[in-house]
Amino acid sequence: MADELKKFREQIDRIDDELLRLFNQRAALAQQIGHVKGNGAVLRPEREAQVLQRMVQSNLGPLSGQGVTQLFTEVMSQCRALEAPLRVAYLGPHGTFSEAAVFQRFGQATDGLPTESIDAVFAAVENGAANYGLVPVENSTEGAVGRTLDLLLNSNLMICGEVMLQVHQCVMSNENDLSLIRKVYSHPQSFGQCQGWLNAHLPHAERITASSNADAARLAAEESFAAAVAGEQAAEHFKLKVLARNIEDDARNTTRFLVVGKQEVAPSGRDKTSLAMSAVNRPGAMHDLLAPFANNGVSMTKLESRPSRTGLWEYVFYVDIEGHQSDAKVATALAQLKQIAAFVKVLGSYPVAV
Repeated sequence: MADELKKFREQIDRIDDELLRLFNQRAALAQQIGHVKGNGAVLRPEREAQVLQRMVQSNLGPLSGQGVTQLFTEVMSQCRALEAPLRVAYLGPHGTFSEAAVFQRFGQATDGLPTESIDAVFAAVENGAANYGLVPVENSTEGAVGRTLDLLLNSNLMICGEVMLQVHQCVMSNENDLSLIRKVYSHPQSFGQCQGWLNAHLPHAERITASSNADAARLAAEESFAAAVAGEQAAEHFKLKVLARNIEDDARNTTRFLVVGKQEVAPSGRDKTSLAMSAVNRPGAMHDLLAPFANNGVSMTKLESRPSRTGLWEYVFYVDIEGHQSDAKVATALAQLKQIAAFVKVLGSYPVAV
């Protein structure tokens, strides 16, 4: 057995040596591309999406598709960092799900910039303090994040990408036992995702809202008989004990994040377009708004309404459709929509999350 293990390990060592050579060869090519581009965009979302899609499709295992995506995301992150540092603003502080989504999308070789609010994320990109921003837009349990939708409507930034982060909530505390907990801190969205568990296991604990899950963990770390509902990364950051894991009521609990920036993204071959629109106040107006998509064979994947803030009972509708705005069918549908809608704003076309 020892000889057999030695043989396998020698093979792995040779493969590792070859991988290192190839990684550095790829990095050198990335540097050359950076020199050719000059001051062009460091991030090409459509190109990175194509790389990940191709690698997943070519994968024969035993690595999972998710494992391949994670591996090549980190490879591209390290290569990208050789061209220029990439700074991404997100809703902080350290230890939030937003921070986890930044590294899931951009890799560890990214300069994360934590901010105090979603508004501040947009401001950091607008004023050049960050190259991109990452903001939550909806949760599979709790629905849309209204502030993000409002800012997309009024900002000049465009959607450059999306991230789907599976969210696992934990209870963390200085205490050793749930029976000692008298109050629980968390963000309202997280409370909503864990209502059933909290009702069953901490029915008498006071629930106190915090500006973020990481801030909830910070507050819990400063008190006795207090806990926070947050991601496990927050427990690590604030040195809290995890008393319960995966307490979300829906095991498929997922938060969708958007990448916002000043960059128009070219087609990747598997894209999504987001837009905002409003209808004139007359019977059948909403039906008319949707007709261009149906008539041109464009699939709609999301329809969300928000008060327009311009008049009583007037609404803006946020729509996601399949395809890039430069695709023939999508372009025709959008042109027809602009002829009949009271207002239309294309928020961006970008690759579907891998």
